[in-house]
Amino acid sequence: MTTSLMLVVAVGACIGFLGGLLGKGGSALATPVLVAMGVPPIVALAAPLPATVPGTLVAADRYRREGLIDRNVLIWSLLAGIPATILGAIATRWIDANWLVTVTDVVIVGLGLRLLLVRSTDADPDHQASRERIIAVAVVTGLAAGLLANSGGFLLAPLFVAVLGLGIKPAFGTSLATASVMAVPGTLVHLMLGHLDMAVVLAFAAGSVPLSGLGARVALNTDAARLERGYGLILVILGSAFLYTAFR
Repeated sequence: MTTSLMLVVAVGACIGFLGGLLGKGGSALATPVLVAMGVPPIVALAAPLPATVPGTLVAADRYRREGLIDRNVLIWSLLAGIPATILGAIATRWIDANWLVTVTDVVIVGLGLRLLLVRSTDADPDHQASRERIIAVAVVTGLAAGLLANSGGFLLAPLFVAVLGLGIKPAFGTSLATASVMAVPGTLVHLMLGHLDMAVVLAFAAGSVPLSGLGARVALNTDAARLERGYGLILVILGSAFLYTAFR
């Protein structure tokens, strides 16, 4: 058991670094990795969620210091996204965990392809996204976050760029700030449903929290578009491998 938990710490460290690096909580990627390690699917879905909260807060604070969080997008994303997250989390009572893991794998591949194929550009710093678009993105992301037991960062950052027109780094910073709060209601629901294994949660957090801040620091000093391409390739490879394993 000790060896298994040490592996969870190592996975948490990797996911924490990547989450801070690319503005994502990282729980979507953590789920299939934990399942591959033998963690029960519903635990693998739920455990990374509370563990991402402190890590995303640490990473988001680094972007806040640089003025790279869009407060208008943050506020409306939370107002619309939190109720949607709760609904999605409650709905997991009637949806098979193995099916949710497969959905997570598909989402990872889709996100990776999006990062690889869609060129990101720096947006006008004075650009204001419409409230309707912010709410639409938040509702879709919230439902997905609740169903897949993650903080939504895997969808928030690319949707903030593609739909709202934010620049890459503001999208990362705002995604981290939003995801850190959106993870809380989902965590509470999964706690009530008995889906959390606290040993796995604490082990994952022990690895992810210190590395999240480092990932954010690297991103703030590196060409974010180039980092997106590399991460997109990794997501496609990993997601495809997990799907192959699930269906072989």
